[in-house]
Amino acid sequence: MNPILSFVVILVGIYGVATSKNIIKSVFSVTIIEAGTILLFLNLASYEGGLIPIMYELGIDVVDPLPQALMITAIVIGSSITSLALMLCIKIFHHYGSIEWKVIFGGDKG
Repeated sequence: MNPILSFVVILVGIYGVATSKNIIKSVFSVTIIEAGTILLFLNLASYEGGLIPIMYELGIDVVDPLPQALMITAIVIGSSITSLALMLCIKIFHHYGSIEWKVIFGGDKG
């Protein structure tokens, strides 16, 4: 697969963070950046013709399983951080009555 797709996904996430006025949209944009980064690492770690490590035979190239294991760990940690950020959004909504960046940092109520 082409790493350009990974860069496009990362750029879509950066655009979402830069233009979002809502905290939840910002959280999901950061999650999109994370997914693009994971996709990029998996693209760079794989190569054409490599077999998966469980089907290993002597003399045949296999793909290194370490980047795949690290990306699975990154997915688990990322989902935990996303759920924590969404819980913080709920607490912010209960405290300020809004989840808009301008209301929270601007001091406007409403």
